[in-house]
Amino acid sequence: MSLMPPPPANPLPIDTSLLKPGLRIAVGVSGGADSVALLRALHQRSPELGLVLHVAHLHHGLRGQEADADLAFVSALAAHLDLPFHEARVDVAAEAKAAGESIEEAARRLRYAWFRDLLLTVPLDAVATAHTLDDQAETVCAKFLRGAWTEGLSGIHPVVEFPEGQILRPCLSATRAQIEAGLQALNQPWREDSSNRDPAFTRNRIRHGLLPLLETWNPRLRDHLAQTAELARDEEAWWQAELARIAPQLILAGKPVRGGGRASSGGLALDVTRFAALAPALQRRLLRHAAQQLGAALDFRATEALRILALEGRAGQKRELAQGLRAERTPRELRLTAEGASATQSEAIPAYTASIPGEIAAPAFGLSLRIDGPAQTPFTATLRNWKPGDRVRLRYSSGPRKVKEVLERMRVTGTDRALWPVLVIAGQDITGHEIASRIAWMKGVEVEPEQGITVAASALDPVPGQP
Repeated sequence: MSLMPPPPANPLPIDTSLLKPGLRIAVGVSGGADSVALLRALHQRSPELGLVLHVAHLHHGLRGQEADADLAFVSALAAHLDLPFHEARVDVAAEAKAAGESIEEAARRLRYAWFRDLLLTVPLDAVATAHTLDDQAETVCAKFLRGAWTEGLSGIHPVVEFPEGQILRPCLSATRAQIEAGLQALNQPWREDSSNRDPAFTRNRIRHGLLPLLETWNPRLRDHLAQTAELARDEEAWWQAELARIAPQLILAGKPVRGGGRASSGGLALDVTRFAALAPALQRRLLRHAAQQLGAALDFRATEALRILALEGRAGQKRELAQGLRAERTPRELRLTAEGASATQSEAIPAYTASIPGEIAAPAFGLSLRIDGPAQTPFTATLRNWKPGDRVRLRYSSGPRKVKEVLERMRVTGTDRALWPVLVIAGQDITGHEIASRIAWMKGVEVEPEQGITVAASALDPVPGQP
């Protein structure tokens, strides 16, 4: 069977508004029907649209010989279309176990981390993925079942912006039935992923069980769910712009002091009188925005509990919520703070500084570190306890993560969580520009290499009484 049949009479419906002339774009091709159809459609129209096409395939280290055959199929298809081919392999199962994630979460994280690497190194302007209207419907349904807010119901976005480039989803208006019918008309083969029928995965239960059942009530359900996503995206975009304008006026930092002004306390506050005059929709948005500033995510019940405390609470009332968020009602304000390392514990642990390359012996942490890096650049490295607000970029992650969230995923609790070492670098890059402090090493995780710096850690006898 030929891998490259004649051009289709009725090409796959794609959103060409996302595709600019001269765009260097890689199509993420798994070998399944959706991605094969997208590749064929873009390849057919690339002269007309002025696209520079590449093909990208990530082997997830799952499904053994079946996945190997997928890789061979996509590689052969790219060769037949005379397109540059990029491949990589990851071990999703090992990464999921190490990060405390599901297989689906780890696979997505690693996939998009690789896409971002391709954007930077090939280089490319964009990577296209073959998400369809059916994928959109399944995503919105899953988000609804989890109790998502508007941003969750916005589902799969047509464009995702990363510093390295864009992720584009040009066939969100196409159904899976349209795609398969088109490929069959072309006599174009594709690969079937056996895991797509495994009921262990939530998406498969929604795809093969829940949505078909709901469609007996409303045959247009998938269209309606996709429309809900579009409405929610527009609503969310408006709210984000409105919050950027209003929040700085209503969310205050620190505590008021006698004589005017506010003292920094690491927390945030809202004036309850001004808060009470707002519409409930804006009240909820402000509370959630303030919590996010402190590294916490509020669900509906927690948000309503804070609203009631602000509107009806008495001075001195307090609430403790998930993720270390604490609220206190004063006569004039609702104050929010987030749990971090206790002051006494943090002060008892010294910080250790060294030049790079260099070594650090840190008895308080029971660690010895060897730091290697570019000697010609005046970096310094500081081993210290983590602080609220610290962010770290894990290896193969799609972006920086809060250290607090990483510790939660690692199930680090109690004293261990309050006292956890990170190595922070600061100085200048190779061009002489100052760089912000960044975490180059963190105990228990693999950190994305920073400015060519490598860190080797070994155990050191700790000081009695210290971890």
